[in-house]
Amino acid sequence: MIEHVVKVHPSSARLSREKQLAWKLAEIAARAPVPEDEVTAMVVNRVLDNAAVAVASLDRPPVVAARDQALRHRAPERGAAVFGTGDRVSPEWAAWANGVAVRELDFHDTFLAADYSHPGDNIPPILAVAQHLGLDGAAVTRAIAVAYEIQVALVTGVCLHEHKIDHIAHLGPSAAAGIGALLGSPVEVIYQAIGQALHTTTATRQSRKGEISSWKAYAPAFAGKAAIEAVDRAMRGQGAPSPIYEGEDGVIAWLLGGPDAEYRVPLPEPGEQCRGILRTYTKEHSAEYQAQALIDLARDLRERIGDLSRVERVTIHTSHHTHHVIGSGANDPQKYDPAASRETLDHSLPYIFAVALEDGRWHHVDSYRPERAVRPGTVALWRKVSTVEDPRWTAAYHAAEPEFGGRVVVELADGTTVEADKAVADAHPAGARPFGRDQYLAKFAALAEGTVPEAEQRRFRELAERLPDLKPAEVAGLNVDTGSDGTPATEGIF
Repeated sequence: MIEHVVKVHPSSARLSREKQLAWKLAEIAARAPVPEDEVTAMVVNRVLDNAAVAVASLDRPPVVAARDQALRHRAPERGAAVFGTGDRVSPEWAAWANGVAVRELDFHDTFLAADYSHPGDNIPPILAVAQHLGLDGAAVTRAIAVAYEIQVALVTGVCLHEHKIDHIAHLGPSAAAGIGALLGSPVEVIYQAIGQALHTTTATRQSRKGEISSWKAYAPAFAGKAAIEAVDRAMRGQGAPSPIYEGEDGVIAWLLGGPDAEYRVPLPEPGEQCRGILRTYTKEHSAEYQAQALIDLARDLRERIGDLSRVERVTIHTSHHTHHVIGSGANDPQKYDPAASRETLDHSLPYIFAVALEDGRWHHVDSYRPERAVRPGTVALWRKVSTVEDPRWTAAYHAAEPEFGGRVVVELADGTTVEADKAVADAHPAGARPFGRDQYLAKFAALAEGTVPEAEQRRFRELAERLPDLKPAEVAGLNVDTGSDGTPATEGIF
């Protein structure tokens, strides 16, 4: 590994391409070797995980609308599969529809470091391009490993949320790099595509603040679609702003730390194994990742507390990030509003902890139902829950082996307290019940039940587990078809 220093350079310095971060990322993508077995196995797990959460979201309005849009761009030849249907459309539109389906429930994988990300968002655009161009499973596996590597490196080294920039600014470049690796593109083409993708996917993080809308699910799909279009333009010889990160009017100078900022991005040497995916982790519960351990903790505390009407106050001591993004430190009144959107509630730790404490479980549908959020007992308990930043948990969040939990102090009416802490979610690799292949398969089966016929579940599962050995025709079938006929449920321009 190398630590690449990234900072602003004046135009007069004429920073060479070879010294630019975008070029370094492109070199990794162009020269990445065949993934080793452990990485390949994890790529398969994440393809299964994406399919599971996508299937569970197919009837939700944002996914229906995105699918309707995509199906207006059918491909007369080749094309990529739209999840839930047997239809094929232009690849950028398949990436759009499938990306929204994957992201809608906030239920797939995560990586948290200096910034945060859902690296599984890279998979829909890569798979769409592979299906459209008739590429094999080995190419898809390598490309996904590359995209995860780039995403993990950027999230480790460059903080976006500090400057109120949404995390898809790391996703556009990683998806472009992954697609470039998929196609075996030269460094020059991938470099230009990364620059274009970054330039078109920098946006403010208001999408995850205040009254959170369906755009939270659309934003990563937008980045995947933009990445495909960027690679297409770069293949046709079209360039990008340069230097995109380091320029005096570039991303760092005006959107991030400013002219004097310096970032250190850990990168593998060109040709070194891409192992970043092994540092990422998926979700057992459909909620923001920092809530995962605290949902488990609420379930553990429930019996110790007993009668919840005795609760006077619940204080969650946690990291700066958790407190300010999904806790009371966000200063978003919507996080305590029973009429808030699902997207807002899954970013409200006070709501999540209260419901998990009451129910002793978490469900991707039931826990968010409007009638669930307005129960008087729930509202009363919810408004007793607050978060505080604790230096111990902030330090743990940024440690070499990070922890994303917290300590909960429950004060009861008789003056006694119940306290407990949990460092990581039970499903985390270092947790009490780490997710392995069996758990990924069980998650897929549970979320597909009642929506996908058992024969179709089995067909997809068998293909996914053979991913690195799939022939192009089999990659084309790497889609779950629920039998939808593509009849539109929404109307727009297309």
